[in-house]
Amino acid sequence: MASGKTLRQLIKAGAAGDPAAFRRASETVINEERQKQHHLLANDLEQILYGDKLLPPEQGLSRLLPKVPADKERGLPLLDIRQPRRTIEELILPQASLAAIEELLEEHRCQDLLRSYGMKASGKVIFFGPPGCGKTLTAEVIASELDYPLAIVRLDALVSSYLGETAANLRKVFDFIAQYPMVVLFDEFDALGKDRDDGSEHGELRRVVNAVLQMMDAYHGQSLILAATNHEHILDTAIWRRFDEAVEFPLPSDKLIAQILALKLRGVRREFEIDDKKVSDLFNKLSGADIERIVRRAIKRMILKNQEFLTIRDVKNALDREVKHQSV
Repeated sequence: MASGKTLRQLIKAGAAGDPAAFRRASETVINEERQKQHHLLANDLEQILYGDKLLPPEQGLSRLLPKVPADKERGLPLLDIRQPRRTIEELILPQASLAAIEELLEEHRCQDLLRSYGMKASGKVIFFGPPGCGKTLTAEVIASELDYPLAIVRLDALVSSYLGETAANLRKVFDFIAQYPMVVLFDEFDALGKDRDDGSEHGELRRVVNAVLQMMDAYHGQSLILAATNHEHILDTAIWRRFDEAVEFPLPSDKLIAQILALKLRGVRREFEIDDKKVSDLFNKLSGADIERIVRRAIKRMILKNQEFLTIRDVKNALDREVKHQSV
């Protein structure tokens, strides 16, 4: 059964005759059923929703938005806009980080109340920590919870080799996201906000950092801006003051490792206990993304070998392959 929140969104969208909102709520139902391992039901619901003639959700979404700005040099779109599919049940973070995300969501759900007191919800938030620890996932979850599209800024298109063109692309992005409410993720933000006092950097990068600071100061649009970095130590000190909140995403503790395994191994028959210290020690100093990848590889091996239970040996073999892959 879909969550109460999702059912309310679904009925509200149907009653209002809003096809875009109805599709978003329906996709959330499908995703929830997949998380419960109800794959046949999820497939049936997808067939009912999309059929053979309906557009994929990303194409349907693009019809509702202004044309995405493009890089003048190569004609590449500056943002990748997608329909968020991940749910908050997938978010496994330290308590302090999770509390910060929940507070952010509450602020945006109660914006009218805050405005009545002359206050506004946090509009610019930076995520920092090692790669694979949930920054991008959290951006998608926030977009899903707020029922907004997720727009990921494409650094490959944004950063130009032409003098002044990167700042011009930034201006296009900020002008665009001010027009329509969405969650906007500037991933690898350190590429735009690197310390200006670093003597190895050239003048163009300093101009880009100055442009970022000015545009963030001047921004008063409807979108929620999220920035993510794996290298917070190289950010310009002035950058931090432009954000309303900073949320850390550290490597998972033993407790969080057990929670990640419980989520990823839900419905999988196994010969070991998830909260066994010997199991959590296998994943010590690995990110959540690493753990998910290892578990997925172990499950695939179990299926292909026609095993009834997942074993510690399967997990260790998958872990060994992951370590070899990362060392290449």
